[in-house]
Amino acid sequence: MNQQIPPGYSPRLYNEDLGPVEQKWSWYNIFAFWMSDVHSVGGYVFAASLFALGLASWQVLIALLVGICIVQVIANLVARPSQQAGVPYPVVCRLAFGVFGANIPAVIRGLIAVAWYGIQTYLASSALVIVVLRFFPALAVYGDSDFLGLSYLGWGGFLTLWFLQACVFWAGMESIRRFIDWAGPAVYAVMFLLAAWIVWRAGWSNISFTLAEKQLTGWAAFGQVIVAIALVVSYFSGPTLNFGDFSRYCRSMQDVRRGNFWGLPINFLAFSLVTVVIVSGTLPVFGEMIHDPIATVARIDNTTAVLLGAFTFVTATIGINIVANFVSPAFDFANVAPSKISWRAGGMIAAVASIFLTPWNLFNNPEVIHYTLDVLASCIGPLFGILLVDYYLLRKGRIDVDALFDDSPSGAYWYSGGVNWVAVQALVAAALIGLCFTFVPWFKPIANFAWFTGCFLGGLFFYGLSRRSANPLPSRSVAAV
Repeated sequence: MNQQIPPGYSPRLYNEDLGPVEQKWSWYNIFAFWMSDVHSVGGYVFAASLFALGLASWQVLIALLVGICIVQVIANLVARPSQQAGVPYPVVCRLAFGVFGANIPAVIRGLIAVAWYGIQTYLASSALVIVVLRFFPALAVYGDSDFLGLSYLGWGGFLTLWFLQACVFWAGMESIRRFIDWAGPAVYAVMFLLAAWIVWRAGWSNISFTLAEKQLTGWAAFGQVIVAIALVVSYFSGPTLNFGDFSRYCRSMQDVRRGNFWGLPINFLAFSLVTVVIVSGTLPVFGEMIHDPIATVARIDNTTAVLLGAFTFVTATIGINIVANFVSPAFDFANVAPSKISWRAGGMIAAVASIFLTPWNLFNNPEVIHYTLDVLASCIGPLFGILLVDYYLLRKGRIDVDALFDDSPSGAYWYSGGVNWVAVQALVAAALIGLCFTFVPWFKPIANFAWFTGCFLGGLFFYGLSRRSANPLPSRSVAAV
Protein backbone atom coordinates (compact mmCIF):
# COMPACT_ATOMS: atom_id res chain seq x y z
CA MET A 1 0.00 0.00 0.00
CA ASN A 2 1.58 3.26 -1.16
CA GLN A 3 0.46 6.13 1.01
CA GLN A 4 1.74 9.25 2.67
CA ILE A 5 1.90 8.90 6.44
CA PRO A 6 1.69 12.15 8.44
CA PRO A 7 4.71 12.91 10.65
CA GLY A 8 4.51 11.16 14.00
CA TYR A 9 1.94 8.62 12.80
CA SER A 10 2.82 4.94 12.92
CA PRO A 11 2.24 2.70 9.87
CA ARG A 12 1.08 0.06 12.36
CA LEU A 13 -1.85 2.33 13.25
CA TYR A 14 -2.53 4.51 10.22
CA ASN A 15 -3.70 4.35 6.67
CA GLU A 16 -5.75 6.87 4.71
CA ASP A 17 -8.97 4.99 5.38
CA LEU A 18 -8.53 5.11 9.16
CA GLY A 19 -7.19 8.67 9.42
CA PRO A 20 -9.27 11.86 9.87
CA VAL A 21 -11.42 12.67 6.83
CA GLU A 22 -13.00 15.71 5.23
CA GLN A 23 -16.39 16.25 6.87
CA LYS A 24 -19.05 17.24 4.38
CA TRP A 25 -22.09 15.00 5.01
CA SER A 26 -25.37 16.73 5.89
CA TRP A 27 -28.26 15.62 8.10
CA TYR A 28 -29.97 14.08 5.06
CA ASN A 29 -27.10 11.61 4.56
CA ILE A 30 -27.60 10.36 8.13
CA PHE A 31 -31.37 10.24 7.57
CA ALA A 32 -30.75 8.16 4.44
CA PHE A 33 -28.37 5.90 6.38
CA TRP A 34 -31.13 4.99 8.83
CA MET A 35 -33.65 4.59 6.02
CA SER A 36 -31.34 2.05 4.41
CA ASP A 37 -30.92 0.35 7.78
CA VAL A 38 -34.67 0.11 8.44
CA HIS A 39 -36.06 -0.39 4.93
CA SER A 40 -35.11 -4.00 4.30
CA VAL A 41 -36.72 -7.42 4.25
CA GLY A 42 -35.37 -8.03 7.76
CA GLY A 43 -36.66 -4.67 9.02
CA TYR A 44 -40.07 -5.35 7.47
CA VAL A 45 -40.39 -8.74 9.16
CA PHE A 46 -39.10 -7.37 12.46
CA ALA A 47 -41.57 -4.48 12.54
CA ALA A 48 -44.48 -6.81 11.76
CA SER A 49 -43.39 -9.25 14.47
CA LEU A 50 -43.74 -6.59 17.16
CA PHE A 51 -47.40 -6.18 16.29
CA ALA A 52 -47.87 -9.93 16.76
CA LEU A 53 -46.72 -10.05 20.40
CA GLY A 54 -50.28 -10.14 21.72
CA LEU A 55 -50.47 -6.39 22.40
CA ALA A 56 -52.98 -3.70 21.54
CA SER A 57 -51.93 -1.31 18.80
CA TRP A 58 -51.34 1.60 21.20
CA GLN A 59 -49.12 -0.62 23.37
CA VAL A 60 -47.02 -1.62 20.38
CA LEU A 61 -46.68 2.02 19.32
CA ILE A 62 -45.49 2.98 22.81
CA ALA A 63 -42.94 0.15 22.76
CA LEU A 64 -41.76 1.21 19.30
CA LEU A 65 -41.39 4.86 20.26
CA VAL A 66 -39.65 4.19 23.58
CA GLY A 67 -37.30 1.62 22.05
CA ILE A 68 -36.36 3.70 19.05
CA CYS A 69 -35.90 6.84 21.18
CA ILE A 70 -33.43 4.88 23.34
CA VAL A 71 -31.61 3.93 20.13
CA GLN A 72 -31.61 7.59 19.08
CA VAL A 73 -30.02 8.70 22.36
CA ILE A 74 -27.39 5.95 22.12
CA ALA A 75 -26.65 6.81 18.48
CA ASN A 76 -26.10 10.47 19.39
CA LEU A 77 -23.72 9.47 22.19
CA VAL A 78 -21.78 7.01 20.01
CA ALA A 79 -21.56 9.49 17.12
CA ARG A 80 -19.85 12.31 18.97
CA PRO A 81 -16.25 11.06 19.38
CA SER A 82 -16.03 9.94 15.75
CA GLN A 83 -17.54 13.19 14.47
CA GLN A 84 -15.20 15.17 16.71
CA ALA A 85 -12.04 13.39 15.56
CA GLY A 86 -13.14 12.34 12.05
CA VAL A 87 -12.14 8.71 12.65
CA PRO A 88 -14.08 5.39 12.49
CA TYR A 89 -15.25 3.13 15.31
CA PRO A 90 -12.10 0.95 15.66
CA VAL A 91 -9.88 4.03 15.99
CA VAL A 92 -12.18 5.51 18.65
CA CYS A 93 -11.83 2.21 20.53
CA ARG A 94 -8.15 3.10 21.02
CA LEU A 95 -9.25 5.66 23.61
CA ALA A 96 -10.47 3.01 26.05
CA PHE A 97 -8.62 -0.14 24.92
CA GLY A 98 -5.25 1.28 23.86
CA VAL A 99 -3.79 1.64 20.38
CA PHE A 100 -3.40 -2.14 19.93
CA GLY A 101 -6.01 -3.31 22.42
CA ALA A 102 -8.61 -1.67 20.14
CA ASN A 103 -8.26 -4.67 17.87
CA ILE A 104 -10.25 -6.71 20.41
CA PRO A 105 -13.54 -4.74 20.13
CA ALA A 106 -12.87 -4.15 16.43
CA VAL A 107 -12.56 -7.86 15.65
CA ILE A 108 -15.61 -8.67 17.80
CA ARG A 109 -17.73 -6.21 15.82
CA GLY A 110 -16.16 -7.35 12.56
CA LEU A 111 -16.98 -11.02 13.14
CA ILE A 112 -20.55 -10.14 14.12
CA ALA A 113 -20.88 -8.15 10.90
CA VAL A 114 -19.54 -11.07 8.86
CA ALA A 115 -22.23 -13.37 10.25
CA TRP A 116 -25.01 -10.88 9.63
CA TYR A 117 -23.67 -10.01 6.20
CA GLY A 118 -24.08 -13.63 5.15
CA ILE A 119 -27.53 -13.93 6.73
CA GLN A 120 -28.86 -10.73 5.12
CA THR A 121 -27.46 -11.75 1.75
CA TYR A 122 -29.12 -15.16 2.11
CA LEU A 123 -32.49 -13.58 3.04
CA ALA A 124 -32.40 -11.22 0.08
CA SER A 125 -31.33 -13.99 -2.29
CA SER A 126 -34.14 -16.27 -1.09
CA ALA A 127 -36.66 -13.55 -1.85
CA LEU A 128 -35.02 -12.97 -5.23
CA VAL A 129 -35.36 -16.66 -6.07
CA ILE A 130 -39.11 -16.45 -5.42
CA VAL A 131 -39.43 -13.73 -8.05
CA VAL A 132 -37.17 -15.52 -10.54
CA LEU A 133 -39.34 -18.64 -10.29
CA ARG A 134 -42.39 -16.49 -10.97
CA PHE A 135 -41.03 -15.71 -14.44
CA PHE A 136 -38.92 -18.83 -15.06
CA PRO A 137 -40.74 -21.76 -13.40
CA ALA A 138 -38.60 -24.28 -15.29
CA LEU A 139 -35.67 -23.36 -13.03
CA ALA A 140 -37.48 -25.01 -10.12
CA VAL A 141 -35.70 -28.27 -10.97
CA TYR A 142 -32.47 -26.72 -9.66
CA GLY A 143 -34.16 -26.01 -6.33
CA ASP A 144 -34.21 -29.72 -5.45
CA SER A 145 -30.43 -30.12 -5.52
CA ASP A 146 -28.20 -29.69 -2.49
CA PHE A 147 -24.64 -28.46 -2.00
CA LEU A 148 -23.49 -27.61 1.55
CA GLY A 149 -27.11 -27.25 2.60
CA LEU A 150 -28.21 -24.93 -0.24
CA SER A 151 -29.72 -25.76 -3.63
CA TYR A 152 -28.01 -24.82 -6.89
CA LEU A 153 -30.75 -22.26 -7.47
CA GLY A 154 -30.15 -20.87 -3.99
CA TRP A 155 -26.42 -20.67 -4.66
CA GLY A 156 -27.13 -18.75 -7.85
CA GLY A 157 -29.25 -16.19 -6.02
CA PHE A 158 -26.81 -15.89 -3.12
CA LEU A 159 -23.73 -15.37 -5.31
CA THR A 160 -25.60 -12.90 -7.52
CA LEU A 161 -26.48 -10.74 -4.52
CA TRP A 162 -23.00 -11.23 -3.08
CA PHE A 163 -21.43 -9.94 -6.31
CA LEU A 164 -23.76 -6.93 -6.64
CA GLN A 165 -23.03 -5.84 -3.07
CA ALA A 166 -19.29 -6.22 -3.62
CA CYS A 167 -19.52 -3.97 -6.69
CA VAL A 168 -21.29 -1.19 -4.78
CA PHE A 169 -18.81 -1.45 -1.90
CA TRP A 170 -15.76 -1.50 -4.17
CA ALA A 171 -16.83 1.78 -5.75
CA GLY A 172 -15.95 3.53 -2.48
CA MET A 173 -17.56 5.41 0.39
CA GLU A 174 -18.79 8.29 -1.75
CA SER A 175 -20.61 5.85 -4.04
CA ILE A 176 -22.11 4.13 -1.00
CA ARG A 177 -23.37 7.52 0.21
CA ARG A 178 -25.04 8.19 -3.14
CA PHE A 179 -26.49 4.67 -3.16
CA ILE A 180 -28.14 4.93 0.26
CA ASP A 181 -29.31 8.50 -0.48
CA TRP A 182 -31.82 7.18 -3.01
CA ALA A 183 -32.33 3.56 -1.87
CA GLY A 184 -34.27 4.42 1.30
CA PRO A 185 -36.69 6.89 -0.33
CA ALA A 186 -37.20 4.49 -3.26
CA VAL A 187 -38.42 1.80 -0.86
CA TYR A 188 -40.85 4.27 0.72
CA ALA A 189 -42.34 5.01 -2.69
CA VAL A 190 -42.88 1.31 -3.40
CA MET A 191 -44.14 0.66 0.15
CA PHE A 192 -46.80 3.36 -0.13
CA LEU A 193 -47.86 2.13 -3.57
CA LEU A 194 -48.03 -1.46 -2.28
CA ALA A 195 -50.02 -0.35 0.80
CA ALA A 196 -52.46 1.59 -1.41
CA TRP A 197 -52.94 -1.46 -3.67
CA ILE A 198 -53.49 -3.73 -0.64
CA VAL A 199 -56.08 -1.36 0.89
CA TRP A 200 -57.82 -1.04 -2.46
CA ARG A 201 -58.06 -4.83 -2.85
CA ALA A 202 -58.87 -5.65 0.79
CA GLY A 203 -60.98 -2.66 1.79
CA TRP A 204 -60.01 -0.43 4.73
CA SER A 205 -62.45 -2.21 7.04
CA ASN A 206 -60.39 -5.41 6.68
CA ILE A 207 -57.12 -3.78 7.74
CA SER A 208 -56.17 -4.47 11.37
CA PHE A 209 -53.34 -2.85 13.32
CA THR A 210 -53.14 -5.83 15.67
CA LEU A 211 -51.67 -8.92 14.05
CA ALA A 212 -51.75 -11.13 17.14
CA GLU A 213 -54.28 -13.98 17.29
CA LYS A 214 -54.72 -13.49 21.06
CA GLN A 215 -54.42 -10.17 22.87
CA LEU A 216 -52.75 -10.05 26.29
CA THR A 217 -53.89 -7.90 29.20
CA GLY A 218 -52.61 -6.74 32.58
CA TRP A 219 -49.08 -7.59 33.70
CA ALA A 220 -48.61 -10.05 30.84
CA ALA A 221 -49.13 -7.23 28.36
CA PHE A 222 -46.82 -4.91 30.33
CA GLY A 223 -44.12 -7.57 30.27
CA GLN A 224 -44.41 -7.94 26.50
CA VAL A 225 -44.15 -4.17 26.08
CA ILE A 226 -40.84 -4.22 27.97
CA VAL A 227 -39.67 -7.16 25.85
CA ALA A 228 -40.63 -5.28 22.67
CA ILE A 229 -38.61 -2.25 23.80
CA ALA A 230 -35.59 -4.48 24.47
CA LEU A 231 -35.98 -6.15 21.05
CA VAL A 232 -35.97 -2.79 19.27
CA VAL A 233 -32.75 -1.74 21.01
CA SER A 234 -31.11 -5.12 20.39
CA TYR A 235 -32.12 -5.12 16.71
CA PHE A 236 -30.30 -1.83 16.12
CA SER A 237 -27.36 -2.49 18.47
CA GLY A 238 -25.00 -3.66 15.71
CA PRO A 239 -25.17 -0.65 13.35
CA THR A 240 -25.43 1.70 16.33
CA LEU A 241 -22.13 0.45 17.80
CA ASN A 242 -20.20 1.34 14.64
CA PHE A 243 -22.32 4.40 13.83
CA GLY A 244 -19.11 6.41 14.15
CA ASP A 245 -18.03 4.92 10.82
CA PHE A 246 -20.62 7.26 9.28
CA SER A 247 -20.89 10.17 11.73
CA ARG A 248 -17.17 10.84 11.12
CA TYR A 249 -18.14 12.30 7.73
CA CYS A 250 -20.69 14.79 9.14
CA ARG A 251 -20.15 18.54 9.21
CA SER A 252 -21.44 18.94 12.77
CA MET A 253 -23.14 17.14 15.63
CA GLN A 254 -26.22 19.22 14.88
CA ASP A 255 -26.42 17.47 11.50
CA VAL A 256 -26.00 14.10 13.21
CA ARG A 257 -28.73 14.74 15.77
CA ARG A 258 -31.14 16.05 13.16
CA GLY A 259 -30.51 13.08 10.87
CA ASN A 260 -30.98 10.68 13.78
CA PHE A 261 -34.29 12.32 14.73
CA TRP A 262 -35.80 11.99 11.26
CA GLY A 263 -34.16 8.64 10.55
CA LEU A 264 -35.06 6.87 13.79
CA PRO A 265 -38.31 7.77 15.63
CA ILE A 266 -40.06 9.44 12.68
CA ASN A 267 -38.89 7.07 9.96
CA PHE A 268 -39.17 3.84 11.99
CA LEU A 269 -42.70 4.59 13.20
CA ALA A 270 -43.93 5.47 9.69
CA PHE A 271 -42.29 2.40 8.19
CA SER A 272 -43.79 0.14 10.88
CA LEU A 273 -47.31 1.45 10.32
CA VAL A 274 -47.10 0.98 6.55
CA THR A 275 -45.68 -2.51 7.12
CA VAL A 276 -48.62 -3.51 9.31
CA VAL A 277 -51.14 -2.21 6.75
CA ILE A 278 -49.53 -4.39 4.07
CA VAL A 279 -49.12 -7.52 6.23
CA SER A 280 -52.65 -7.23 7.61
CA GLY A 281 -54.08 -6.78 4.13
CA THR A 282 -52.43 -9.90 2.75
CA LEU A 283 -54.87 -12.08 4.75
CA PRO A 284 -58.08 -10.92 3.01
CA VAL A 285 -56.34 -10.44 -0.35
CA PHE A 286 -54.34 -13.69 -0.60
CA GLY A 287 -56.03 -15.84 2.05
CA GLU A 288 -52.93 -16.01 4.25
CA MET A 289 -50.78 -13.57 6.21
CA ILE A 290 -47.47 -12.99 4.40
CA HIS A 291 -44.57 -11.46 6.34
CA ASP A 292 -42.09 -11.31 3.45
CA PRO A 293 -42.58 -8.17 1.32
CA ILE A 294 -41.04 -9.71 -1.80
CA ALA A 295 -43.28 -12.77 -1.48
CA THR A 296 -46.20 -10.33 -1.30
CA VAL A 297 -45.04 -8.48 -4.40
CA ALA A 298 -44.60 -11.79 -6.24
CA ARG A 299 -48.34 -12.50 -5.79
CA ILE A 300 -49.38 -9.35 -7.68
CA ASP A 301 -50.88 -10.11 -11.08
CA ASN A 302 -48.89 -7.40 -12.86
CA THR A 303 -45.45 -8.18 -14.27
CA THR A 304 -44.18 -4.59 -14.14
CA ALA A 305 -45.28 -4.18 -10.52
CA VAL A 306 -43.59 -7.44 -9.54
CA LEU A 307 -40.29 -6.49 -11.19
CA LEU A 308 -40.32 -2.95 -9.73
CA GLY A 309 -41.22 -4.11 -6.24
CA ALA A 310 -38.72 -6.97 -6.17
CA PHE A 311 -35.93 -4.76 -7.53
CA THR A 312 -36.63 -2.10 -4.92
CA PHE A 313 -36.73 -4.43 -1.92
CA VAL A 314 -33.61 -6.28 -3.04
CA THR A 315 -31.90 -2.91 -3.49
CA ALA A 316 -32.95 -1.90 0.01
CA THR A 317 -31.55 -5.08 1.51
CA ILE A 318 -28.29 -4.49 -0.34
CA GLY A 319 -28.30 -1.02 1.23
CA ILE A 320 -28.65 -2.24 4.81
CA ASN A 321 -26.09 -4.98 4.26
CA ILE A 322 -23.52 -2.51 3.00
CA VAL A 323 -24.02 0.13 5.69
CA ALA A 324 -24.43 -2.27 8.61
CA ASN A 325 -22.36 -5.31 7.69
CA PHE A 326 -19.85 -4.37 4.98
CA VAL A 327 -18.47 -0.96 5.94
CA SER A 328 -18.02 -1.98 9.58
CA PRO A 329 -15.75 -5.03 9.09
CA ALA A 330 -13.90 -3.14 6.35
CA PHE A 331 -12.68 -0.62 8.94
CA ASP A 332 -12.40 -3.23 11.70
CA PHE A 333 -10.13 -5.60 9.79
CA ALA A 334 -8.12 -2.73 8.28
CA ASN A 335 -7.45 -1.59 11.85
CA VAL A 336 -5.67 -4.89 12.61
CA ALA A 337 -2.88 -4.25 10.07
CA PRO A 338 -3.33 -0.81 8.44
CA SER A 339 -0.14 -1.03 6.38
CA LYS A 340 -1.23 -4.33 4.80
CA ILE A 341 -5.05 -4.27 4.84
CA SER A 342 -6.88 -1.42 3.15
CA TRP A 343 -10.54 -0.57 3.67
CA ARG A 344 -11.48 -2.40 0.47
CA ALA A 345 -9.37 -5.43 1.40
CA GLY A 346 -10.98 -5.55 4.86
CA GLY A 347 -14.43 -5.52 3.33
CA MET A 348 -13.62 -8.31 0.90
CA ILE A 349 -12.18 -10.42 3.72
CA ALA A 350 -15.56 -10.12 5.43
CA ALA A 351 -17.47 -10.89 2.24
CA VAL A 352 -15.46 -14.03 1.46
CA ALA A 353 -15.65 -15.21 5.08
CA SER A 354 -19.45 -14.89 4.98
CA ILE A 355 -19.61 -17.59 2.29
CA PHE A 356 -17.64 -20.10 4.35
CA LEU A 357 -19.99 -19.55 7.29
CA THR A 358 -22.82 -21.05 5.15
CA PRO A 359 -25.28 -18.60 6.74
CA TRP A 360 -28.34 -20.51 5.49
CA ASN A 361 -27.47 -23.36 7.85
CA LEU A 362 -27.19 -20.89 10.71
CA PHE A 363 -30.43 -19.08 9.92
CA ASN A 364 -32.50 -22.21 9.31
CA ASN A 365 -32.03 -23.38 12.92
CA PRO A 366 -34.26 -21.28 15.24
CA GLU A 367 -32.47 -22.49 18.38
CA VAL A 368 -29.09 -21.50 16.95
CA ILE A 369 -30.49 -18.09 15.95
CA HIS A 370 -31.79 -17.53 19.47
CA TYR A 371 -28.48 -18.34 21.13
CA THR A 372 -26.49 -16.46 18.48
CA LEU A 373 -28.44 -13.24 19.06
CA ASP A 374 -28.11 -13.49 22.83
CA VAL A 375 -24.38 -14.27 22.65
CA LEU A 376 -23.78 -11.33 20.34
CA ALA A 377 -25.77 -9.04 22.64
CA SER A 378 -23.67 -10.25 25.57
CA CYS A 379 -20.52 -9.06 23.74
CA ILE A 380 -21.89 -5.89 22.14
CA GLY A 381 -23.57 -4.47 25.26
CA PRO A 382 -20.35 -4.21 27.35
CA LEU A 383 -18.58 -2.45 24.48
CA PHE A 384 -21.18 0.33 24.54
CA GLY A 385 -20.81 0.73 28.29
CA ILE A 386 -17.01 0.81 28.24
CA LEU A 387 -16.66 3.23 25.32
CA LEU A 388 -19.30 5.67 26.60
CA VAL A 389 -18.03 5.68 30.20
CA ASP A 390 -14.46 6.22 28.98
CA TYR A 391 -15.28 9.13 26.67
CA TYR A 392 -17.97 10.95 28.65
CA LEU A 393 -17.19 10.24 32.32
CA LEU A 394 -13.44 9.70 32.44
CA ARG A 395 -12.14 11.85 29.57
CA LYS A 396 -14.90 14.48 29.67
CA GLY A 397 -15.13 14.46 25.88
CA ARG A 398 -11.44 15.15 25.18
CA ILE A 399 -9.50 13.44 22.40
CA ASP A 400 -5.88 13.78 21.33
CA VAL A 401 -6.28 12.87 17.66
CA ASP A 402 -2.55 12.60 16.89
CA ALA A 403 -2.05 10.24 19.85
CA LEU A 404 -4.56 7.82 18.32
CA PHE A 405 -1.90 7.01 15.71
CA ASP A 406 1.13 7.09 18.02
CA ASP A 407 2.52 3.69 19.03
CA SER A 408 5.44 4.97 21.09
CA PRO A 409 5.49 4.19 24.84
CA SER A 410 5.10 7.90 25.51
CA GLY A 411 1.86 8.01 23.51
CA ALA A 412 -1.29 9.04 25.39
CA TYR A 413 -3.12 5.82 24.49
CA TRP A 414 -0.22 3.40 24.78
CA TYR A 415 -0.93 1.91 28.22
CA SER A 416 0.91 -1.40 28.90
CA GLY A 417 2.19 -2.77 25.60
CA GLY A 418 -0.47 -0.79 23.76
CA VAL A 419 -3.33 -2.56 25.55
CA ASN A 420 -5.49 -1.18 28.37
CA TRP A 421 -6.04 -4.40 30.30
CA VAL A 422 -8.55 -2.65 32.55
CA ALA A 423 -10.93 -2.33 29.58
CA VAL A 424 -10.26 -5.94 28.54
CA GLN A 425 -11.00 -7.20 32.07
CA ALA A 426 -14.25 -5.20 32.21
CA LEU A 427 -15.30 -6.56 28.80
CA VAL A 428 -14.56 -10.19 29.70
CA ALA A 429 -16.29 -9.97 33.10
CA ALA A 430 -19.44 -8.33 31.72
CA ALA A 431 -19.58 -10.67 28.71
CA LEU A 432 -19.24 -13.78 30.88
CA ILE A 433 -22.10 -12.63 33.10
CA GLY A 434 -24.17 -11.99 29.96
CA LEU A 435 -23.42 -15.50 28.70
CA CYS A 436 -24.61 -16.89 32.03
CA PHE A 437 -27.89 -15.05 31.51
CA THR A 438 -28.13 -16.72 28.10
CA PHE A 439 -27.26 -20.32 28.91
CA VAL A 440 -28.32 -20.78 32.55
CA PRO A 441 -32.06 -21.67 32.58
CA TRP A 442 -32.68 -19.82 35.85
CA PHE A 443 -31.86 -16.50 34.14
CA LYS A 444 -34.08 -17.15 31.10
CA PRO A 445 -36.60 -14.36 31.99
CA ILE A 446 -33.89 -11.72 31.53
CA ALA A 447 -32.07 -13.31 28.57
CA ASN A 448 -33.70 -10.85 26.17
CA PHE A 449 -32.15 -7.98 28.11
CA ALA A 450 -28.55 -9.09 27.57
CA TRP A 451 -27.70 -5.83 25.82
CA PHE A 452 -28.92 -3.67 28.70
CA THR A 453 -27.28 -5.74 31.43
CA GLY A 454 -24.06 -5.96 29.41
CA CYS A 455 -23.95 -2.22 28.78
CA PHE A 456 -24.56 -1.42 32.46
CA LEU A 457 -22.10 -3.98 33.81
CA GLY A 458 -19.40 -3.20 31.24
CA GLY A 459 -19.56 0.51 32.06
CA LEU A 460 -19.72 -0.12 35.81
CA PHE A 461 -16.77 -2.54 35.86
CA PHE A 462 -14.69 -0.28 33.63
CA TYR A 463 -15.39 2.84 35.71
CA GLY A 464 -14.60 1.06 38.98
CA LEU A 465 -11.42 -0.60 37.71
CA SER A 466 -10.21 2.61 36.02
CA ARG A 467 -10.55 4.55 39.25
CA ARG A 468 -8.28 2.03 40.96
CA SER A 469 -5.83 1.78 38.04
CA ALA A 470 -2.56 3.66 37.64
CA ASN A 471 -3.20 4.18 33.91
CA PRO A 472 -3.06 7.92 33.23
CA LEU A 473 -5.60 9.71 31.05
CA PRO A 474 -4.23 11.63 28.06
CA SER A 475 -2.28 14.69 29.04
CA ARG A 476 -2.32 16.09 25.53
CA SER A 477 -6.00 16.60 24.78
CA VAL A 478 -8.17 18.77 22.64
CA ALA A 479 -11.44 20.12 23.93
CA ALA A 480 -14.69 18.46 22.96
CA VAL A 481 -16.73 20.14 20.26
